[in-house]
Amino acid sequence: MRREGYTRRIFACMLNNMKIKTLLAAFLLAHVLALHGQSFKVRYTATANAGPLDGRLMLILSTDPGDEPRNQINDTPRSQIIFGVTVDGWKAGEAETIDDGAWGYPVHSLKDVPPGEYYVQAVLNKYETFHRGDGTVVKLHMDQGEGQHWNISPGNLISKVRKLHIQGGGAPVEIALTEVIPPIPAPKDTKYIRHIKIQSERLTKFWGRPMYLSASILVPEGFDEHPEARFPLIIFHGHFNADFDGFRETPPDPNLKPEYSDRFHLAGYNRIEQEEAYKFYKTWTGAKFPRMLIVDIQHANPYYDDSYAVNSANLGPYGDAIEYELLPAIEKQFRGIGQGWARFTYGGSTGGWEALAVQIFYPDDYNGSFAACPDPIDFHAFTNIDLYEDKNAFFLEGAHKRVAQPAMRDYLGHTFITTEENNRYELALGDHGRSGEQFDIWQAVYGPEGKDGYPQPIFDKATGEIDHKVAEYWRAHYDLESILEHNWQTLGPKLEGKIHIYVGYDDTYFLNNAVYLMDDFLKSTKNPAYGGEVLYGPRAEHCWNGDFNLPNAYSRLHYNTMYVDKILDRMAKTAPPGADLTSWRY
Repeated sequence: MRREGYTRRIFACMLNNMKIKTLLAAFLLAHVLALHGQSFKVRYTATANAGPLDGRLMLILSTDPGDEPRNQINDTPRSQIIFGVTVDGWKAGEAETIDDGAWGYPVHSLKDVPPGEYYVQAVLNKYETFHRGDGTVVKLHMDQGEGQHWNISPGNLISKVRKLHIQGGGAPVEIALTEVIPPIPAPKDTKYIRHIKIQSERLTKFWGRPMYLSASILVPEGFDEHPEARFPLIIFHGHFNADFDGFRETPPDPNLKPEYSDRFHLAGYNRIEQEEAYKFYKTWTGAKFPRMLIVDIQHANPYYDDSYAVNSANLGPYGDAIEYELLPAIEKQFRGIGQGWARFTYGGSTGGWEALAVQIFYPDDYNGSFAACPDPIDFHAFTNIDLYEDKNAFFLEGAHKRVAQPAMRDYLGHTFITTEENNRYELALGDHGRSGEQFDIWQAVYGPEGKDGYPQPIFDKATGEIDHKVAEYWRAHYDLESILEHNWQTLGPKLEGKIHIYVGYDDTYFLNNAVYLMDDFLKSTKNPAYGGEVLYGPRAEHCWNGDFNLPNAYSRLHYNTMYVDKILDRMAKTAPPGADLTSWRY
């Protein structure tokens, strides 16, 4: 009996060991699976595109059923999840894998995705091979009339949205790119909004393929009825618009479904936009409003939704192409006066930088610039980074700690995204500076060409380490404060009274920091003094433009009227003898 009991104990021990081994094996398997995220194999069919294809293949995971996942990726806390890999020579039917090695935002890797239900979609942002005139060969996405937005660019391939449970590990999920984003119809001329498109000889030579510039032109009341009139020309610089924006000939749509603006914390902001656009139409066509041409240039390119309107090592001679090809064509067709005293420029953010830059780079061609919330105009304050003195763009380095630098805030100081996160976002969308986003276009415009033919990075987008040799190139070519400071003896007389800058004290992207430095220099100028103005909006976020009476939500809709009196006064004071000050004042 004692022996029988001993045997039972031995058997029970063996059984327990087997259970332990099974549990251990299960634990190890779960641990291994946890180390690897869910992988995906993506294919496209010959019916979708003949191929082979180059581009950026992106996988989007969303927990929000309100829209397609491809429309939910951005640089705010509301962004859903994206992973990206570059594909070259991808053939129809072949599988491209997206796994733990794909660059992700805001989740860094697929293995870090929390288990759960997700809406899943894949997108291929297609690249074209450019054989540039200087012999450089690069692969980039050519804008298709959408303003470099990969999620809506015509010709890009997308998959249908699927709802999946993602656990981690396991067999790869198969995804097929079966849809092609359709073309965008070209805008049509109306009584007040006209269009022009030219092939640029300069840009075509640089890029090694036909390249075009176009513009939407708001013509004045009575334009067709007064063929003898010649008009002043104002360029409204800014991001890509498919057509002239902010002008509406009919009252607001009474059936418009109101939309809430997260940016301005306003309900029904879409109706406010329609109301203000209709008010502008009535003002523009009123009997007392001065007659002029307002031009919205369309210069989307292989790197961004606009070129920054200057010549660049990586984008080509957009500055000269606009000044010496597009503007003369506009003034010829739409009867512009065509002289510097009758040209002005204004804009905000990117457009603010452009408005000031073209005034500085082409000082005789414009009679005034009104730059609101301009992108950094002194690289000692590249947002909140000193490119010349700081070692790292992502962190404020202390004796024993590093503090993450914010890239975006509200006026109360809440950080929406850090500089490091912002660059992770861009890396998910494209390598070699091909994201089509903000930091990448800055380095494409301001920087030299790298050895691989793509823009030389100003800092390592993975670590934040700044390349100070590249920063010196930026300083010499595109630091607007530095250019003015070192050339005021020759530029000052040409720019006297032409520089006007406006920014909020609490600009969302810290753009006020560079304006402070520019302001200090401008106040110090003598022989001549600059004679313009620099104004600041209290508690004002991006993009304050000089209106002390209305909040940004409204003032941003008034660019085309708020500087008119200053423009008229400037022309009256500076027009040369015999200048046409009357034909356009009917």
